[in-house]
Amino acid sequence: MARMPAAAPSCPMCGVPADAKVFDESAVHDLDLRPGDAILLARFELPPEYCGTLEYIAQYTDQQAQHPELIRTPGLEWSLRVNGHPLYPYIALDRILNPWGNGSFQIAIRLDDSAVLEFSVRRIDARPLAITAVGGRIVGRYWYNAAYGDVAWRRS
Repeated sequence: MARMPAAAPSCPMCGVPADAKVFDESAVHDLDLRPGDAILLARFELPPEYCGTLEYIAQYTDQQAQHPELIRTPGLEWSLRVNGHPLYPYIALDRILNPWGNGSFQIAIRLDDSAVLEFSVRRIDARPLAITAVGGRIVGRYWYNAAYGDVAWRRS
């Protein structure tokens, strides 16, 4: 009979393995784009044999930072992708859902083994923009997938 790998101890409250690590990637850029061009705001690549969850995203524009009511971003399209594919429902946003610097809504999107997560913004037309700076942030956790063998928390 094949031996199943031992599971790493996990949090009794949330179930996340005790060996989970945090990722927190972000950037702020001057907005100098031609129509059709995009800026990669944040990127994280899970190591081989690791899976995880995306827990937060945050968006920034200099206009919204000064005037919190300015959540629409006409002429810009925000997108979250996993392995190059749009991640529903964060496919083509024309507004700020989670403003940077404010408590944002937590999400829990499962990331498969070795996933590459990318958060970007793209200029979709030539109309003049009041926005001159944009930013993005992705935060989550990742851990060794015990399906690949012995327990990662023993490996260090």
